[in-house]
Amino acid sequence: MTLSAERTAGSVVHQRPMRRPDAANGKMMTRRGWWLIVLNFLIPGSAQALAGNKRLGRFGLRLTLLMWVLVIIAVLGALLWRTAALAVITFPITLPALAVILAIYTVVWVILSIDTLRLVRLVKTRAPQRFFILVLGLLLAAVQGVGGAFGASTLFTSSGFLNDNFSNAAPVVPPSDGYYNVLLLGADSGEGRDSLRYDSISVISINADTGAITITGVPRDLEHAPFSEGSPMLAEFPTRFEGRADPECGWSSGINQLTNAVSFCREDSGKSLYPDAEKHDSHPAVEATKDAVEGLTGLEIPYYVSIDMQGFAALIDAVGGVDITVDQRLPEGGGPAYEGQPAEEWATGWIEPGPQKMNGETALWYARSRYTTSDWDRMQRQRELQTAVLSQMTPQNLLTRLEEVADAGTAVLETDVPRALVPTFLDLAVDARTQEMASLELNPDSGIDQVEPDVALIHQMVQDALHPATEAPAE
Repeated sequence: MTLSAERTAGSVVHQRPMRRPDAANGKMMTRRGWWLIVLNFLIPGSAQALAGNKRLGRFGLRLTLLMWVLVIIAVLGALLWRTAALAVITFPITLPALAVILAIYTVVWVILSIDTLRLVRLVKTRAPQRFFILVLGLLLAAVQGVGGAFGASTLFTSSGFLNDNFSNAAPVVPPSDGYYNVLLLGADSGEGRDSLRYDSISVISINADTGAITITGVPRDLEHAPFSEGSPMLAEFPTRFEGRADPECGWSSGINQLTNAVSFCREDSGKSLYPDAEKHDSHPAVEATKDAVEGLTGLEIPYYVSIDMQGFAALIDAVGGVDITVDQRLPEGGGPAYEGQPAEEWATGWIEPGPQKMNGETALWYARSRYTTSDWDRMQRQRELQTAVLSQMTPQNLLTRLEEVADAGTAVLETDVPRALVPTFLDLAVDARTQEMASLELNPDSGIDQVEPDVALIHQMVQDALHPATEAPAE
């Protein structure tokens, strides 16, 4: 090689150290190695574009650009067009498509990271830095692989949860008098228990403008509820729900006995009363309960959510337990339904007063216990648990425990809430987190007779709770 050719080659090496480095220059090779590792992590494909296969680099850079565009669109959507963004995200094909894109990107990212280690030419770097370059490269590749796999899994899990738990058949009903009203039913399928009669009955009223939530609690044994106008139950109970003494299949007048009157004591299990119930992902007994609660409260209630208390324990464990302040010492374990045999003789444990972090099993006993307490106290504890679990379902908690929460939620929930309403409810849930939840209990403490309830009074109480009078400004 002539002197001028050597100078030209040296000039090229000097000017393009990334692609044509001077392998004999350990200092330069080490610096180059650090740059390639970091650049590949920050801008996947850039290392190949600078020092390796340009075609592979261009592919990586295009995929990286696509990911950044999607991230920017998501951030702008969340900040500027939250409702529209949620509608797009919850569209049936969106989450699976994003999961596939992320999975592909993750695989490419890891391949690029491994290829970057090849481009570094570790043997030409200085010791001991070559060891740290290798460790950093492998560590970043692991972060890329694990992070991408977690993200793709989260997207697939979220999509499955939406598909499994929300209805694609129920019609979307606009808010009534400014509120979305959802019937919340709590059943207990523990051993020796009848899960088909609801342990707790509530109406969740969500303000369609502000997201503010009001919970109206209906005692399960409240009697003689009237049915709403147009209900098929009016043919048999034109004024109010009545009990029936029948040794073969009877029921009391309590509102939770509607499952007997509709589902168990009719040959067709109530299908002739509510022929569209199953098609809309509901049940005749649920629809009858909706009609009774509508008649009792004066609210339009198009949807329901049923929570199985046994599965509720799994949901509590899935969110990492629940924080409850216990007012009264309560026994755990089987025993007399009410006072009788001293609890010390049969209790397997005690729930002590004071602040506690309850796991699912303890929370279930807390919700079930009747010993030394009234049914109203029991209802209040169940409502307290429901509210506490909802408050702990923060984005951070859901993100870290999504798979467990989704599995437990699928086991614990039944609903006819349309999937099309999910983005609206999620949007309102964001606003609801900044507001205090209100409640109204239709029990004797509120002046409601449980045998002969004053329906007009209840209607007024519900309206006052949902539309409180505003104070006139002081002059």
